[in-house]
Amino acid sequence: MDWSGKTVVLGVSGGIAAYKAAALTSSLRQQGADVHVVMTRNAAEFVTPLTFQTLSQNRVVLEMFDDKAEWDIDHIVLADRVDVVIIAPATANIIGKIAAGIADDSLSTLVMSTRAPILIAPSMNVHMYENPIVQSNIAKLREHGYHLVEPAEGMLACGYEGKGRLAEPEDIIARAAEIVGM
Repeated sequence: MDWSGKTVVLGVSGGIAAYKAAALTSSLRQQGADVHVVMTRNAAEFVTPLTFQTLSQNRVVLEMFDDKAEWDIDHIVLADRVDVVIIAPATANIIGKIAAGIADDSLSTLVMSTRAPILIAPSMNVHMYENPIVQSNIAKLREHGYHLVEPAEGMLACGYEGKGRLAEPEDIIARAAEIVGM
């Protein structure tokens, strides 16, 4: 697949599946995409921003307010020029924030600021995924035009087995390509 000329924001929230987001970043780059990673603070506990900076060849956005020589508002600049936003892994926390319209970090603020299509790739413990509140939040996002790639079933990092594994990077990329009309 040729992603040349396309800008992708990869939102990484704080779950163990954040390590798969590194492979997703690498694959999108290899296919020609300009990938910009926006991480939550919790995501940085699982995978360092330096990993994503190296793989994407772009500065990683972690903090809402960053002291840097060149001042711009990252979440607004990226929100305006992105072709698709992919949130992988999307934890119950970020799904809940988005569904409630909460914008209190770089990722949730970018989501509220963009007009680009947004693909949510949930990843969490099976019991969290099945929780009626999480399911209600997912349904609400779908009603508002957000796209989803279903989590896979299998052994989860917590030791449980069931639905909640992050979809494979190639499945996420294929779904994102459908969304942008590739």
